[in-house]
Amino acid sequence: MKNKIIITAFLAGFSAVSMAQSKHVVEAEKMYASQNFCEAADKCALAYSKLTRKGKTAKKTKADMAFKTAESYRLTERFREATEWYERAILLEYYNVNPLVYFYNAEMYRVLNEKDKAQRNYQEYKKLVPGDGRADIGLESLSKSDTYVNTLSTKLKVDNEQRINTKSFDMAPMFGDRKEMVMYFGSSRENSTGTDKDPRTCENYMDLWVAEMDKNGNWKAPVLIDGEGINTEDNEGTVAFDGRGKTMFFTRCPNVKKQNLGCEIWVSESKGKNKWGTPKKLELKPHDSLTVGHPCVSEDGRFLIFASDLPGGFGGLDLWATTYERKSDSWTTPVNLGPEINTSGNDAFPTFAKNGDLFYATDGKPGIGGLDIFRAAKQGEENKWSNPVNMGSPINSSNNDYALVEHTDRTGYFTSERKSQNGENKPDIYKYEIPPYVFDLKVIVTDLNEKNVKIADAKVVVTDNNGGTWEGYTNKQGTVFWDKKPTGDRYINEEGSYTISVSKDGYHDAQGSRITTVGLKYDQNFVVDLALLPKKPIRLPEVRYPLAKWDLLVDSTINSKDSLNFVYDLLTEYPGMILELSSHTDSRGSTTSNQVLSENRAHKCYEYLVKEKGIDPRRIVPVGKGENDPRVVYRKGDDYAVTLPRDEEGNPLEGWTEATLTEKLINSYQKTNKALFDKLHQWNRRTEGKVLSLDFNAETAPAAPASYLEFKKVPR
Repeated sequence: MKNKIIITAFLAGFSAVSMAQSKHVVEAEKMYASQNFCEAADKCALAYSKLTRKGKTAKKTKADMAFKTAESYRLTERFREATEWYERAILLEYYNVNPLVYFYNAEMYRVLNEKDKAQRNYQEYKKLVPGDGRADIGLESLSKSDTYVNTLSTKLKVDNEQRINTKSFDMAPMFGDRKEMVMYFGSSRENSTGTDKDPRTCENYMDLWVAEMDKNGNWKAPVLIDGEGINTEDNEGTVAFDGRGKTMFFTRCPNVKKQNLGCEIWVSESKGKNKWGTPKKLELKPHDSLTVGHPCVSEDGRFLIFASDLPGGFGGLDLWATTYERKSDSWTTPVNLGPEINTSGNDAFPTFAKNGDLFYATDGKPGIGGLDIFRAAKQGEENKWSNPVNMGSPINSSNNDYALVEHTDRTGYFTSERKSQNGENKPDIYKYEIPPYVFDLKVIVTDLNEKNVKIADAKVVVTDNNGGTWEGYTNKQGTVFWDKKPTGDRYINEEGSYTISVSKDGYHDAQGSRITTVGLKYDQNFVVDLALLPKKPIRLPEVRYPLAKWDLLVDSTINSKDSLNFVYDLLTEYPGMILELSSHTDSRGSTTSNQVLSENRAHKCYEYLVKEKGIDPRRIVPVGKGENDPRVVYRKGDDYAVTLPRDEEGNPLEGWTEATLTEKLINSYQKTNKALFDKLHQWNRRTEGKVLSLDFNAETAPAAPASYLEFKKVPR
């Protein structure tokens, strides 16, 4: 694609077919061989139209002209035209000469988002060249194209940076100052240094330009870099700076007729604000025909990563690294970054993230299309990176995307060849931004005794970590909700912590809950459930005992210890709570024996919570209440319920009234309804909790009486 043309001396593949030496074919071959793809497309198409299909040689020549027309369109990124000419070449069976006609056709269809056609061409290429993994990568990219989206990217906002871009090529942004308010980039716009067109791109030769940001965060009109010998009639492209912004590294791709010269890296020292001294070429390659470019330099300016086709790579362009040695005033022999980073495709445009990770672009890994931007994690303090992860959409598109540079922790810039507003697939600079994360808060207030009962008109107060507060009252559904303030600002913001408290007459104030957005990198709807403790006995889960005993009953019907874990959880949730734990008996048996039995049962619960669960003994007061405090339940005729029956919305059902389970009431069912008689007696045999205080202080609280762990003999 264009980036390959701009950054490297592209070596076009030539067929071994004996060419008919017609005037049109000769001119077409000459243009194509010189990489003048702009004119070669028309010349090859004309030669194709003049050739006949008669005879094997003529057919092969015609097929070759169709292929070279397609290649010229592909290499100048006219994708639709390229597919049309690849299809002509395929009809003429050019795949017998060069199977790549299928692969390149698949690549074009993938860029055009015509997945079925792309898949068919990848499969045909794979049949002919089963050992080429590029077909597998293409097929995997098609099958997983919808998965290359991550949490971060889905929220990103991407916009064309119209204050900088033109109708020409604009690419590879990089900041040249510590405050990151000066952007350097390559551009082929008008008023560039050279006067000729680059025959490989149909554009002006590229120069390095610079733009400054004004106090409002807008980019001023770009200007050419001021420096002797920086911009020339050759292509100058990607740029990098050391941490001080005093040393600039940039790519230059010389264009000398009849010479195969690859790109080079040059370095220049600052001569003042946006002014640069005469550059010097870095000696990094053993032969002029090789390419080095896309510099990425460390803060101290002594470690350099670059893209190159140096021998010993994995294919295409690889990322290499070299280190500056002060004693010899030279750079060490480049070292390949290895297979964890490099692929059989093109790996290029490296930049450092603010945390030391490595951004780079590759077409050798499954992705969305063309070059995709990946992020590789830095390993320790060494100059090593691993586990490259596709940045996903909308950073990456079906076209080439590359040269990403972070600006702040929320913004950055990159180059993309996605279709712009003028409908062309030319490199433009895009800005990405992570919009503020959106948070809201919903508080639901319920009754601790009856979780399905929602409490209306409860006062909810929220306090932020800066001491600011706001409040609201729950509705009939027991909820209150906050998202935006009348000003449009949000109540819950990034990197904030909030404490929520609830109160209402007739209830103990809730200890509250805490939420935080610190470190959250995604939207969040906070839902907080808070239960208010009514100022009346707390109904605890059923605890059973053997007849006339106080052992905690554990059998196939009940695990009384599990029931008591409710008390443990309650005391854990409210660390300031002091709870009266009372046990009750039914009215059968003598009043004296029932009193002692209830005390023993309360002590048994106390023993379990203190000895087995580790609750501070000073936080529980066990009380035996015998048969003297019958339970209050709800009644409708001869139907009884422990809690007030309610509808699905938590509203009380009509006709139900409170009823006290006195001995007289229960005995009225002894002859007429034995099952109900036994059940009501059982309901009176219960354990309840009563909040005595919510301000327990371990430093000042007195010791618990030793008698709480004593058990008395039950009188007969």
